[in-house]
Amino acid sequence: MVTGGASGLGLATARMMRAAGATVVILDIGAERTAEAAASNGLHGLALDVSDDAAAEACFAEIEAQHGPVSILVCCAGIATPGSVVRRGEPMDLAEFQRVLDVNLMGSLNCIRCAVPQMIRRGRAGPEGAEAGTIVLTASIAAFDGQVGQAAYAASKGGIAGMVLPLARELGEHAIRIAAIAPGVFRTPMTEGLPEKSRDVVFAAVPPFPKRAGTPEDFADAVGFIIGNPMINGETIRLDGGLRMPARL
Repeated sequence: MVTGGASGLGLATARMMRAAGATVVILDIGAERTAEAAASNGLHGLALDVSDDAAAEACFAEIEAQHGPVSILVCCAGIATPGSVVRRGEPMDLAEFQRVLDVNLMGSLNCIRCAVPQMIRRGRAGPEGAEAGTIVLTASIAAFDGQVGQAAYAASKGGIAGMVLPLARELGEHAIRIAAIAPGVFRTPMTEGLPEKSRDVVFAAVPPFPKRAGTPEDFADAVGFIIGNPMINGETIRLDGGLRMPARL
């Protein structure tokens, strides 16, 4: 299963997994765009707002009934609403900050809590000592190098990075691994859809090498590496070409 799978990092990851022979279900907000992405790429698709707990439970139950228990969960759903905490001397609308946390952080945890019981059931039914499941989350270098105007986004991604190790310790007894990828500057619909000023700031930063923004395929390659290597667990891997973001550009 891949959340945010109808475009960008999620769709590239879903394509990679499909090419490797997996049965892949993509989850994304918007039924029409999700169905279109699934149909054109040989995937299964369901519409889901990852911040909706009841909808997520129903969605995961439907998927298990149709395809069996989840073995791999990749969480790519995310939003990046930029904005200062104080604007022209007035406090920001707290709902804007909350929505970023709800989608990026709580949305990931929401899907994890729904996937893990299925992975546990899968592990119990499989051979002793076999891996029951793998979870890959999407953090960001903003978790470590957050810029001015990124407080909400950095907080959400810092939460992702912060929960990986305790979850790995908790889920290890069930033979489930979890790791996160922290991309640098990547060209995705989310970054391309930022306001012009914010977009210019983001794409002005390039790593020492390669001197380009990352691609969704770069991210998908990293996901494939994590899935295939059983020793990667409890870690957040920076995927940024050595980029360290300044406070502002």
